[in-house]
Amino acid sequence: MAAATATADAPHVKEMEALIARSRAAQAQIENYSQEQVDELIRAMVWSCARPEVAEKIAQFTVDETELGNYDGKFLKISRKTRATLMDIINDKSVGIIEEDPVRNIVKIAKPMGVIGALSPSTNPEATPVIKAISAVKGRNSIVIAPHPRAKLTNKMICDYMREALEACGAPADLVIGIENPSIELTNELMAQCDRVLATGGGAMVTAAYSSGTPALGVGVGNAVITVDSTADLDDAAEKIRVSKTLDLAASCSSDNSVLLEAPIYDSMLAKLEAKGGYLVNAEEKAKLQATLWHDGHLNTAIVAQPAEKIASMAGIDLPEGKTFYIVPETGYGPEFPFSGEKLSVVMALYKADNIDHAIELTNNIQAYQGQGHSCGLYSNSDDNIMKLANATRTSRVMVNQPQAASNSGNLWNGMRQTFSLGCGSWGGNGTNNNITWRDLINETWVSKPLAQTKELMSDDELFGDVRDKLKNLSS
Repeated sequence: MAAATATADAPHVKEMEALIARSRAAQAQIENYSQEQVDELIRAMVWSCARPEVAEKIAQFTVDETELGNYDGKFLKISRKTRATLMDIINDKSVGIIEEDPVRNIVKIAKPMGVIGALSPSTNPEATPVIKAISAVKGRNSIVIAPHPRAKLTNKMICDYMREALEACGAPADLVIGIENPSIELTNELMAQCDRVLATGGGAMVTAAYSSGTPALGVGVGNAVITVDSTADLDDAAEKIRVSKTLDLAASCSSDNSVLLEAPIYDSMLAKLEAKGGYLVNAEEKAKLQATLWHDGHLNTAIVAQPAEKIASMAGIDLPEGKTFYIVPETGYGPEFPFSGEKLSVVMALYKADNIDHAIELTNNIQAYQGQGHSCGLYSNSDDNIMKLANATRTSRVMVNQPQAASNSGNLWNGMRQTFSLGCGSWGGNGTNNNITWRDLINETWVSKPLAQTKELMSDDELFGDVRDKLKNLSS
């Protein structure tokens, strides 16, 4: 890595040292803030960006700069998602004693980590800085945000609004600092010098975060797989799949990448998806689409989060009017079947599953290729099927009867923590399965007092029971 081999007097090292020094000075000023003071700051930070006239400006500016996604999706994220995230954490206690366990006689005290180094992707650059910033400040930290170069002006605009809001509340603007001219060298140096890395972005950047030498929270690859079983409400499922597949033109890694239909409802559900705007490609069009989506085995970034009509023009497909997403019949998985992977576009693979067991097998095989540990979903009215899939898949989230892209990071209709940073556990090469929020950005001091009554060690009969008989021939 560049940061590891750079000399101490290299320009990017000095530049980051200066930013980190400003950030540390700001964080020190709020280290002893009360809960009320902290919560005032995060409310102000969200309002500065989510108020209607500003949210409209940010949404349009983001689309214009990045040329990814669409205005409706960006506005929804900056206006609604930020509000929902604030609402999700505003009543959480993050200062002082945050948890008491009377059984173990333990209390937990929240302590700030210091400077959070945050990476923001080009696909969600409108709400990610706000959500990460309020999560940091909720824990009395400061934050330095490294944007993707494609979204650097959007990031500056949003950070400037939050900085202005902080100052209006009597707090230092440098609690939020955006890197204005991002580079790989600066981002690497941020990760090396901060106290905690919060990485949302491509696989290479997340890997770099884990290699930075700084404790890091990263995310895994998306590639959500959705099953519709024969007990599902098909009309409801079709509409929610449409919503999820087309939200912000599939900029989210949680967009439905593969949809599995049980055989008894395959034809009827496919017809409903087509009625919702899905375009079923034929073999010739599938080949054209594949050649457009992947170049030399790599996803073509020119198709990411683009309208269906633009992809059709690039692929030479005559797309009928009213069609907003592609349905690609598929049977296999792995590198030889690229449609089984993450596509970051309004394209989804479609599989026929014999039953729920076959759907589970397909889900695990597809996500073993890409997306293991992230998310899968199920449209079903069978609790047996829901729990069977949840128990048998290697996933951190199973969203039931909900649009995946709008739900697994938290929404008003479920109890998931609101975030744009989804841990994928060891399956996805991450240190956590959490929907990452402020609680992941604090240190905790555990205060342990003696129990009212000392525990007594159990007898060997109680503790080991008949296991001793099974092990009686163990060598001494």
